[in-house]
Amino acid sequence: MDADFTRYGCQIALPGFGDAAQQLLQKAKVLVVGAGGLGCPALQYLAAAGVGTIGVADYDTVSISNLHRQILYNPSDVGSRKAIVACGRLQKQNPGIKLIPHDLKITSDNVMDILRNYDIIVDGTDNFETRYLLNDAAVLLGKPLIYGAIYQYEGQVAVWNVKNADDTFSPNYRDLYPQVDATQIPNCAEGGVIPTLAGIIGCMQANEVIKYLTKTGGLLAGKVLIFDAQSLQSRVIKIGGVTKTKIEKLTETIDIPVITAKELESGNFELIDVRSVRERDLFDIGGKHIPIEEIEENLDYFGDGKSRVLYCETGKRSEEAVKLIKLKYPHAKVFSLEGGLKDHQG
Repeated sequence: MDADFTRYGCQIALPGFGDAAQQLLQKAKVLVVGAGGLGCPALQYLAAAGVGTIGVADYDTVSISNLHRQILYNPSDVGSRKAIVACGRLQKQNPGIKLIPHDLKITSDNVMDILRNYDIIVDGTDNFETRYLLNDAAVLLGKPLIYGAIYQYEGQVAVWNVKNADDTFSPNYRDLYPQVDATQIPNCAEGGVIPTLAGIIGCMQANEVIKYLTKTGGLLAGKVLIFDAQSLQSRVIKIGGVTKTKIEKLTETIDIPVITAKELESGNFELIDVRSVRERDLFDIGGKHIPIEEIEENLDYFGDGKSRVLYCETGKRSEEAVKLIKLKYPHAKVFSLEGGLKDHQG
């Protein structure tokens, strides 16, 4: 074994790993966008594992409210640039790798130039604008993107845009969420997040990176892993088959049927709640629970002609769910609750 690989002896000893896999890590270039709750644990384990070049993109500064979950930082770092501090800490952790700070905001003007220099991208961001920007750039460049998201006690992990043997690509972020109204979805500062969840999901993202680079294990491509930190239960949802093109085509050809709260009260409908488990635990108006991530695998449930109303907090996710159902069953009697539960409660 090379002297440089002594520190990696335990992972090199893994069945199917060996020196060859370690060399793949050493030659790899990984960009982590967002050195926050997800980025910190992902960065620490990628650096520790010996990824040869790691880029850290973040234009924010460390704040005191970050410290409960962003474990690369300490109180003396408050006010300092995250990308700079993170690279300094990681370089001390592993002097044998190269760290590149990108102390700037990723925008449409620079995203292509930055991403093209890396083999794989880790999305550790916390806003939809940047998520879509990274996704679209990765699709255009043909690069895989490791997605992670956390809110309260629930986390999600997926691998987008992996090239298949037939030169097609696995689903990307827009295939799961064609369009999101960010103003209708609370962030961690508003809704909270358990700090350990950031570590769990960030480590899962790092794990997917290592599997991709070393060609070991099955990737979460065409799937979304959903993890509940309270119950420690997880499930994997398949999302293959629904593409952004199909969604856009459907949107152009049909109107999404909606129903008002008053019409709902006077009619005979089965209710379908498409929100998350956590949202449903807080409040619901009854009916069957099928989270939007599970709609595609339950499409046949809606093909029997029964009248159903799908609902969520604002009506956005229920509209997307109706689109998916109508794509397979154009004559299905499904409706979205207009305005969602906010208007219904009002």
